[in-house]
Amino acid sequence: MRGLEPLRALGLQLRTAADFPEVPSPEETGATYRENASLKATWWATRTGLCALADDSGLEVRALGGAPGPYSAVWAGPEASDADNNRELLAALAGATDRRAIFRCCLALAWPDRRVRFFEGSCEGTIAERPAGDHGFGYDPLFYLPEAGATLAELPPEVKDRLSHRGRALGRLRSFLARELGAEGECGSCG
Repeated sequence: MRGLEPLRALGLQLRTAADFPEVPSPEETGATYRENASLKATWWATRTGLCALADDSGLEVRALGGAPGPYSAVWAGPEASDADNNRELLAALAGATDRRAIFRCCLALAWPDRRVRFFEGSCEGTIAERPAGDHGFGYDPLFYLPEAGATLAELPPEVKDRLSHRGRALGRLRSFLARELGAEGECGSCG
């Protein structure tokens, strides 16, 4: 579970879906990042009796009217690979002069009683003309960050974790948990 070290530092015991093989994964049927993240987090929280964290993320490209958005993972089809999605994106942007894009992440923290709290992060950049870099996944090889002078896939993982949409959302979650746990608030049941 790379990237979750900030939560471990709070003394939380973290588990993954693999720790609950008897619970099938839910279908993502939401039309927004919040809907999908909430659906997944609530699914796991109500079935495990533990607080659950889930995310939904996507790439929004200005020249494509915000597409692929919440459908980023399946944009080139339900069985599409990351490479397929990247090829589809480059083909859709052929000849486009405006290549601005935003990566968005919505984390949902759900309690077994169905309460949900959201933490969002975004990262602005442009879509490169060709993939570059070996790190990351999804659209990372095409998402160029001007502030870093590289695609997300070219950045060392610790730098990407700090600058990415997920890293920013996770930072907001960590701040919330640190406050709640420090005050022995309702989040105490999450650990």
